[in-house]
Amino acid sequence: MENDRSKLNQKVQNVIDQVRPYLQQDGGDINFIEITDDNVVNVELIGACGACPFSTMTLKNGVEATLKKVIPEIKEVVAINL
Repeated sequence: MENDRSKLNQKVQNVIDQVRPYLQQDGGDINFIEITDDNVVNVELIGACGACPFSTMTLKNGVEATLKKVIPEIKEVVAINL
């Protein structure tokens, strides 16, 4: 079970690494924090993305949509403030 969770974490990190350059083009970035037991991905939006009024749209239509397409078991992506 732990190995499955580790593989899922790595898959999520790989997808986030793929979308990261798009966020960096606008002066932002994203950190993968964790996946909850109910397959919700928690991330931190930083830089310009942290204060951008379009960050919710970017998160849902960009990051979440891409993650769900590649990893269907992901339920949601949530930005948390650290």
